[in-house]
Amino acid sequence: QVQLVESGGGLVQAGGSLRLSCSASGRTVGNYAMGWFRQAPGKEREFVAAVSWSGGSVTYADSVEGRFGISSDNVKNTVYLQMNSLDPEDTAVYYCGAAPNFGFLTARLADYWGQGTQVTVSS
Repeated sequence: QVQLVESGGGLVQAGGSLRLSCSASGRTVGNYAMGWFRQAPGKEREFVAAVSWSGGSVTYADSVEGRFGISSDNVKNTVYLQMNSLDPEDTAVYYCGAAPNFGFLTARLADYWGQGTQVTVSS
């Protein structure tokens, strides 16, 4: 069993930055790839970014490439999402997810999900 807890969401003006954190716990957490997802009102949940616990592998959705950075700390068992140059289109609930590999994450098929943290970008 893996538990995921997100934090760091909030209200920010367009062009600003936020850093989200996902604290992971559980004996098997090291067996999973980690990802960030988001869901805006009336839209499906979409993949944002993924990272391995070693940090050696990362991938991004085209919509955030160059603006967002995902990283992992395998000592603290925490995954981060640094979000820069935020746009009102980035407004959504952001979720952390854990899955066996990147393929599952990009297909939005995580085994475990956090409760989500709200990010609101004002224009």
